Amino acid sequence: MDTLSQREAKLRYGPGRFDVLVPGTYVKCAVTGARIPLEDLRYWSVERQEPYATPDAALKTTKAAAKPRS
Repeated sequence: MDTLSQREAKLRYGPGRFDVLVPGTYVKCAVTGARIPLEDLRYWSVERQEPYATPDAALKTTKAAAKPRS
């Protein structure tokens, strides 16, 4: 049975806050795939609409996006 405690939330990320589009208790880190409980979510990209588990994961994505393409 799929309960709210097992459901991935869908969010819209804004500057300094996020809006819940689909209720749930966690999101998955865009870099590591780790589950992030909503109450622990601190890092995300508004531009890419992605959550990150740690500052290092967010920085990794930012650095990769900043590299010039060959």
